[in-house]
Amino acid sequence: MKKIYLTTPLYYVNDKPHIGHGYTTILADVLSRYHRLFGKDVFFLTGTDEHGQKVQEAALKLKTTPKEHVDKFHKNYIDLWSKLNINYDKFIRTTDTNHVNKVKKVLQSLWEKEEIYLDEYEGLYSVSEERFITEKEYEEGDYREIKRLKEKNYFFKMSQYQEQLIEHINQNPDFIMPESRKNEILGFLKKPLDDLCISRPKNRLEWGIEIPFDKDYVTYVWFDALLNYITGVEWDNDNNFFNNWWPADYHLMGKDIITTHAVYWVTMLMANNLPLPKHIVAHGWWLIDKTKMSKSIGNVIDPIELINHYGEDSLRFFLMREMTLGQDASFSFDLFKRRYNDDLANDLGNLLNRITILIRKFCDNSVPQIKNKDNVDSDLINKINTLPAKTFENIDNLKINLAIENIMSLVRSINKYLEIKEPWKKLKDNNTNQDGLNALSISCEAIALAAKLLYPVMPRKCNEIFNILGIESGSEKNLDFGKISKNCIKKHEALFPRIEEND
Repeated sequence: MKKIYLTTPLYYVNDKPHIGHGYTTILADVLSRYHRLFGKDVFFLTGTDEHGQKVQEAALKLKTTPKEHVDKFHKNYIDLWSKLNINYDKFIRTTDTNHVNKVKKVLQSLWEKEEIYLDEYEGLYSVSEERFITEKEYEEGDYREIKRLKEKNYFFKMSQYQEQLIEHINQNPDFIMPESRKNEILGFLKKPLDDLCISRPKNRLEWGIEIPFDKDYVTYVWFDALLNYITGVEWDNDNNFFNNWWPADYHLMGKDIITTHAVYWVTMLMANNLPLPKHIVAHGWWLIDKTKMSKSIGNVIDPIELINHYGEDSLRFFLMREMTLGQDASFSFDLFKRRYNDDLANDLGNLLNRITILIRKFCDNSVPQIKNKDNVDSDLINKINTLPAKTFENIDNLKINLAIENIMSLVRSINKYLEIKEPWKKLKDNNTNQDGLNALSISCEAIALAAKLLYPVMPRKCNEIFNILGIESGSEKNLDFGKISKNCIKKHEALFPRIEEND
């Protein structure tokens, strides 16, 4: 069985989760569910980044310890993932004892191999980013709380891996996805790569993993956090487990942290003689009025509010349907409501209601058998039979929105098919009319397949559809045509009630 290991970034625990965090994690969850649907074994890792200056300062303001602070606030993410029906395999925290010990082991090993050295450095330090920045970054970027610092720190010899990294990217065209992000990194690497400062002196930052060979320093938060991708699959604890899952198939993240993953992380792996991940995937930003969501300007969308009003599956569907991976996407309540009403309430929900009412009325609640198909029947059956392979291809190419559009296209085709067949007319005077019975049965098969293929996107709502159509739990992986004949259809309420203008 093919195995898939995918990750989200570790979310900084000092921030309240917003739509952007939700999107990345839903994306990982949807991909993991699709791969499981298509018969693969999946390990899905997410978690929280819990060290660093911002955590230390926040704890000080709240008159508590950093550990007490992160123990409380990391639950924001766990609670949200639960509300979003995120089915992760492991939630890792950078304060976990195993992770802390393994970070120290990596540092000690690199120190002994002379991959780390002590040096004095003077430069611009961004408090918000918790890292030194270049003069060019300062001029071009949006960095807050800039200080000029001069201090001794430990540096990782990242620069010596520059040519090896460039060669790997060029030899593996889909290593960094999409291509625009790959080109961005190659552009970044045209200039000499600096060594990476991987420590902070304790006299200005105590909350971090102590450098094992110098008790006066803690580890730079990014060097610490990135190692979660191997510590989360038991590196140096269980070699069989680690070798079974590593290298990662997909590191998923927002485009703003592509450099840390495609440069810092990859060179760290090279220095440790570990295989590189197969794909580093950077999605775009969610924009509000063409502006990136930001806590500082107060345009952050709280996913909890949307879940409470419209349900988690509606939000999952919108986010997956609306964004083309790699491009920015806009969020607005008007757009959300329009997508919900058009795709879910009108197309899918009304269609399900229409079919089940007709089957209950003319077929004694039982899906009829198909006999003597005509060309119109065969055309729809052909669409049904070809859709799983098309969906798998789109998912494999990370075209989630296109996969969903193809599924919804089938839903719209069912509606057109029913308009052509008019089974309500044919069965009104003769409830044994085979053409009318075929229309209901084939339509029911089609909507069942649509629900099975939408299950990774909307698991709770699709389970409701399975229950209505008499599909046994766990059988959603069976995508073959002709599996629900004679199933008993259950009466149900509106699956997706329309959102009115004043809602």
